[in-house]
Amino acid sequence: MERGNCSSLTEFTFLGITNNLGIKMTLFITFFVVYLSNLLANLGMIILIRMDSQLHTPMYFFLSHFSFCDVCYSTAIGPKMLIDLVAKNKSTPFYGCALQLLVFCLFADSECLLLAVMAYDRYKAISSPLLYSVSMSSRVCSLLMAGVYLMGMTDAVIHTTLAFRLCFCGSNEINHFFCDLPPLFLLSCSDTRVNELALFTVFGFIELTSISGVLVSYCYIILSVLKIHSAEGKFKAFSTCTSHLTAVAIFQGTMFFMYFRPSSFYSLDQDKMTSLFYTLVIPMLNPLIYSLRNKDVKEALEKLKNKRWF
Repeated sequence: MERGNCSSLTEFTFLGITNNLGIKMTLFITFFVVYLSNLLANLGMIILIRMDSQLHTPMYFFLSHFSFCDVCYSTAIGPKMLIDLVAKNKSTPFYGCALQLLVFCLFADSECLLLAVMAYDRYKAISSPLLYSVSMSSRVCSLLMAGVYLMGMTDAVIHTTLAFRLCFCGSNEINHFFCDLPPLFLLSCSDTRVNELALFTVFGFIELTSISGVLVSYCYIILSVLKIHSAEGKFKAFSTCTSHLTAVAIFQGTMFFMYFRPSSFYSLDQDKMTSLFYTLVIPMLNPLIYSLRNKDVKEALEKLKNKRWF
């Protein structure tokens, strides 16, 4: 990433969530608990899926990667944000900021696409249960995940490269708690129209792919469920999708609010609160969404709880 002659910056300084000393410690304790809960819940979900053979199915294979993405992008942001709440020096190296943006974009984009893959998986499970294990073989699942990470990496490299080729010839203070695209655009003294166009087209393509995949899959799911004669069968089929639909609504709704607006509509103070929600709170909620209404996960937890460890 060539920075050119227009920038002599070697580091950025985050202004953080707030300058109010009175509430910084309260925020630190609150989000430390949130981040720790996030780690425990998502890593616990991954370990549980690994350990219980009953959960060695495509659905839980994708769910384990979903938890992995949650851990990765929240860890790219959470620890640094917590340190900045109590530290005097809130600076980060120029390329450290670039790395943070790259990791965040990679795993946030991957999670976005993974929601579509999980919808497709639910369609296959409901529409053709007898052929499910064949159509969603381990090879197919692995190829789908490889495609998800490849598209996520491509998008992350494009945005990071374009963002750090901008000129930053004034202040090095980012009015945010991590290296995100909107505050970097506002900080730059060069034309950011290409960056904004890339955000709307490249990331827009990923969002469109994800949402289209979810909508098409659920259209077919509804048609398949309507063919089921018993009310109990219909309820059981739909109940397997409620957790996924909840995760889609929360994650995609927040992403649209954050990134698909003209720069003139950005309000950084408001965006900080939204960013806290989708970088730390949503990753903590996802394991709860998928476990509280999930019979298999509850049974696996019960078996693990009753096991004797020597």
